Amino acid sequence: MNPERFSPQESLKVIQEMIEKAKNQVSENGHLYLLWGWTVFFCSVGQFILWHFFNWEKNALIWYLCFITGIYQFFYIRKERRKVVVLTYADRILSFVWISFVIVLLLIILLFSLHGETSAWKLITPVLVALYGVPTFVSGIVLQFRPLIFGAITCWALSVGAAITKVPYQLLFPAAAMLVAWIIPGTILRKKYLKAQKHTADHVS
Repeated sequence: MNPERFSPQESLKVIQEMIEKAKNQVSENGHLYLLWGWTVFFCSVGQFILWHFFNWEKNALIWYLCFITGIYQFFYIRKERRKVVVLTYADRILSFVWISFVIVLLLIILLFSLHGETSAWKLITPVLVALYGVPTFVSGIVLQFRPLIFGAITCWALSVGAAITKVPYQLLFPAAAMLVAWIIPGTILRKKYLKAQKHTADHVS
């Protein structure tokens, strides 16, 4: 079918179908929102406890847990991709959005590391919290899923709060951002997916 022959109504219908397919597929990825949400939440709170209560100089080592999570995610996505017959346009957009997010995230951490000044590190938490909101907001818009949009706006508000908060209390802001932006939406997505799976199984049986 030639796309140039689409009427406006047909084009809107195709876009709506793409979004609905993306919703059904990404609902399973609520698992990844929960995975990373809880990982960052645990690392943020864990580093705060190690720093504030135990005064451990190497408290940042707790973030190496993210490498373990990343390895798990690689094999998880590889396994799930085999189940998907066709990737929608929305799927591809979201994939590139999250890939861009990871690249920028790593670049920011690298640049702050090269800078080497203590004053610069006071800004990294507000910057990262603000960055968390970008892919979350785009995902919410593409999927028309309000909890993600609200979570993204919350991230941006929390980044401002973190900027005017003293270290190490800044570390509590990523935990709060993860709770609202990824953990709660991920839980909702996961429940919707499991409900849809149960509904499908009931019809098959």
